[in-house]
Amino acid sequence: MSDIHQDPRFRQLVRARLSRRSVLQGAGGAGLAAFLAACGTGSTGSTATKPEPTVKDKSATDKIVRWHNWPYYLDFDDKSKKYPTLEKFQQQTGIKATYTADIDDNDSYYGKVQAQLKNGDDIGADVIVLTDWMAGRLIRQGYVQKLDKANIPNAKNLNPKLQDVDFDKGRNYSMTWQSGYAGIGYRKNKVGRELKTLDDLWAPDLKGKVEVLSEMRDTMGLILMSQGVDISQPFTDDQFNAGIAVLQKQIDSGQIRQVKGNSYVDDLENGNAIAVIGWSGDILAARFEKDDPNYIFTIPESGGTLWSDNLMIPIGSPHKANAEALINFYYEPEIAAQVEAYVNYICPVVGAQQEMAKFDKSLVNSPLIFPSAADLAKVKSFRTLTPDEETRYNEAFQKVIGN
Repeated sequence: MSDIHQDPRFRQLVRARLSRRSVLQGAGGAGLAAFLAACGTGSTGSTATKPEPTVKDKSATDKIVRWHNWPYYLDFDDKSKKYPTLEKFQQQTGIKATYTADIDDNDSYYGKVQAQLKNGDDIGADVIVLTDWMAGRLIRQGYVQKLDKANIPNAKNLNPKLQDVDFDKGRNYSMTWQSGYAGIGYRKNKVGRELKTLDDLWAPDLKGKVEVLSEMRDTMGLILMSQGVDISQPFTDDQFNAGIAVLQKQIDSGQIRQVKGNSYVDDLENGNAIAVIGWSGDILAARFEKDDPNYIFTIPESGGTLWSDNLMIPIGSPHKANAEALINFYYEPEIAAQVEAYVNYICPVVGAQQEMAKFDKSLVNSPLIFPSAADLAKVKSFRTLTPDEETRYNEAFQKVIGN
């Protein structure tokens, strides 16, 4: 790896304002109208009939694989302008890999490819990376192919916390690419104390200095958990509405300054906000960029949210076996460690931390990349909503935040 990849502060400085989560707003940040338009499926959220693969797998004779991913989400060498691990994959397998960082929003990407997926057509990608709730939608609609685990023996390296997800029981259609937390972020020198609970954000001396995320599942997830709700399990409309009432109260009182996407980091830096519901990767990036240990991220005592992005093979891909070879390659602990040294998100691959220790001591003990079992026990993934719930809950959330 080049010298640039050995300096985490430089990596974060380059990418801090173009981080993965700066564009991951999904239905929560795009506004209800955009969200509903991108669904393209009415109130049912599913097609009348699920498409079937109509193309023969040409992997044996057509040695290519096409990967659509998010910006700044794979190790990159500025000198060679190449992706080192992807180069290694091509050398080892003889499969030519085309990598395109053209997913900048779950909904907008879905809107671009949904018509082709509905027909079972090739969308020009053999591997795509989408967030849990959108991955669940594609699986429900039959828009992705079932994985042949015989071609992915390294699937055994998936972190146990991520092996059983409600949108893909048994992990038959998806494998985790990266994960992250939502929790409390703050500048300790500005707050003057530790913040440990969500109620700490509502302290009188923080009035007008608190911001929360425009991603519904994260902000509402933390609020619901603070009220004792297990967001990974079925909960009621009354419980959700009780959480909405908390958010409404804090906005109306002026406790919450604004509801924002990734730009809350700018407000933390300029002092307009000193405490937030934020994302782990952003706070870690700010800490490195500013070389300031006062940027603190903590999982609330009541728990934080865990989100993941997932590798999947679209329904019309004619290179399924090649795609499975790619997925298997990135579940090698050595390869996963090289990726993490660049992207700095939660690694899904067991064994990668030991490999990281061999070449990047600065990150090997980061709990935001290699979380402890205790930390993982404190976070929950927001359960998959029914299409009707997704519409109603987003509508209620957008009404409160003024979108």
